[in-house]
Amino acid sequence: MTGKRNKHLRVPVSTEEEQTIKRKAQDTGLPVARYMRLVSQGYMVQSTIDLCQVEKLLKINGDLGRAGGLLKLWLSDDKRAAGMDRKAIFGVLQEIKETQGLMSRVLKRVVTKG
Repeated sequence: MTGKRNKHLRVPVSTEEEQTIKRKAQDTGLPVARYMRLVSQGYMVQSTIDLCQVEKLLKINGDLGRAGGLLKLWLSDDKRAAGMDRKAIFGVLQEIKETQGLMSRVLKRVVTKG
């Protein structure tokens, strides 16, 4: 139910609470007033940052899948992998390790935001 919004509520908050509220509103892409109005009425507000992090994780997962596929190809002695040398394989392994580190960092950010 929406009508003309001509009433204002004054809510005393600490500096830390103010920063938290502003950050969370920014994470959802909403102005502070609308964020507080929705949250105070029990709405679950979706964070746009969470969606961005999920997209990053999906990309990382795809990268790991491709790197793992190359490694399987090499280990199976497939003719298509005949030109791959040990240096290339170790490069793929290093890429997997780096990607796992990136994925871990992204997951930590998602968890600490929640």
